[in-house]
Amino acid sequence: QKQVVESGGDLVQPGGYLRLSCSASGFTLDPYDIGWYRRVPGKEREGVSCTSSTDHSTHYADFVKGRFTVSRENGKNTAYLQMSGLKPEDTAVYYCGAFRGRCEDRYLESWGLGTPVMVYS
Repeated sequence: QKQVVESGGDLVQPGGYLRLSCSASGFTLDPYDIGWYRRVPGKEREGVSCTSSTDHSTHYADFVKGRFTVSRENGKNTAYLQMSGLKPEDTAVYYCGAFRGRCEDRYLESWGLGTPVMVYS
């Protein structure tokens, strides 16, 4: 079974730092686009980033540019989302997914159950 599991979420003060992990099992992440997104109760899902499997470029949402950075360790079959300068509005459950293309739902191969991040002031 293709599965990804997120981890690393925590409760932090504004300005804090977290690194979220997205570990895959049952398949390798390398051929897939990797998307990170977040969801807050009462709001629609927000895309955070999408990394292309072909050229390895990453598109970041405007609200995280300069603060969040994605990376991947293929040897560990794990993708990461590094978050710095966290703000209260970053509070959400963060999810990752492996996509066959464009980080679009119709191309979804596997996704995780999310890891919660809470930033309080």
